[in-house]
Amino acid sequence: MIQLDNISWQYNKKDEFPTLSHISFNLPQGSFCWLLGSSGAGKSSLLKLLHLESPPTKGTMVILDHEITPYTTRKALLPLRQQIGIVYQNLRLIPNLSVAENIALPLRLQCCPEKMVRREVGAILRWFGLMEQARLPSARLSRGEQQRTAIARAVVHRPKIILADEPTNSLDEYQAQRILEMLVKLNQMGSTVIIATHNALLTQEREYPILSLERGQLRAYSNHNDSDYYNDHYHHTGEQIPQQITDRTAIE
Repeated sequence: MIQLDNISWQYNKKDEFPTLSHISFNLPQGSFCWLLGSSGAGKSSLLKLLHLESPPTKGTMVILDHEITPYTTRKALLPLRQQIGIVYQNLRLIPNLSVAENIALPLRLQCCPEKMVRREVGAILRWFGLMEQARLPSARLSRGEQQRTAIARAVVHRPKIILADEPTNSLDEYQAQRILEMLVKLNQMGSTVIIATHNALLTQEREYPILSLERGQLRAYSNHNDSDYYNDHYHHTGEQIPQQITDRTAIE
């Protein structure tokens, strides 16, 4: 569950005005939502807030049943952040590390046993169709392969929330649809997925709830909050990430 109640957030405390102001919305766990807005509207900032890079400046938010206020410490946010995966707009892959090493980073940062790291990374590589590229430095990948690697890294630790910042940017139509299919599949497995985009055509092709931002404020929220909509669009398959992935056809 994600719930924001009159939230304001100031990314840089030296700024005169908040980056985000007076934002309220509610997303149930397992939902899929578009975050729409032009460049500079505050999409990336909202994703950073939802990724709990720092607590809100004003207001109250509830993430995965945990209340977060301006007085919540960064230390208290750490366990929650480990349940959230994020795909950055610039991907933030480490160019000299291999695909497998990039994907393994979240597990190693959580001090997971190396045997578990190898097992989980191997399963994710197969599922995302990246086995042939596993040993390649990420700098040598195509843009589509880099996007898949970034998403694989974001989900290898099985997060309950997945945030993606312009994941189809700079991709051709085939690669863009391939990335979206991956994110829809992850949503069907039970993760909440929020995709930031400036491309209104994407939101028309796939009719999910839309959060529309303008100058750091929420201008519109279509929540489609009726039971038929959720039955049709949020039907979860019961699959899990990534333990049984080896028995399933890879997303290619």
